[in-house]
Amino acid sequence: MPRRTSHEGATCPVARPLDVLGDGWSFLIIRDAFDGLRRFGEFQKNLGLAKNILSARLHALVAHGLLETVPAGSYQEYVLTEKGRGLFPVLVALRQWSEEHLFEPDEARSRIVDKETGRPLAKLEIRAADGRPVGPNDTKITLVPNGGDPVDNDVLADVSANKQP
Repeated sequence: MPRRTSHEGATCPVARPLDVLGDGWSFLIIRDAFDGLRRFGEFQKNLGLAKNILSARLHALVAHGLLETVPAGSYQEYVLTEKGRGLFPVLVALRQWSEEHLFEPDEARSRIVDKETGRPLAKLEIRAADGRPVGPNDTKITLVPNGGDPVDNDVLADVSANKQP
């Protein structure tokens, strides 16, 4: 089996998180943590994942700071960190994309809803800094030197020729 390429030093912000979340099981563990699961056995029962694989994924998510372990009596529980909770919009976007493109209209599915109203969430929109909705044709990829804010830099390199996502 070939070794996976590491994207740790990638300048592309889409490639870099693949080292942390490039495995589908990791996304499902994070999803379950958002749904309130906290114990190893709960994750294992819900996912049906082999214990050794679940253990490795949980260890990696803790090592990358997405989950932390907290004592819970004679057990330990896995709790989302602020960094892990930051994935909420990513999971909502993934759910909404999936609902739109991977399900038939009459097919059963889970849906994320507002606890207060019980209604589905509005579709996520990407907006420019001035509030305008933007899509793929309204954006381009630029290189921000030294991790600065693109708004604060006078010179940005257009890297769209590199075909990075």
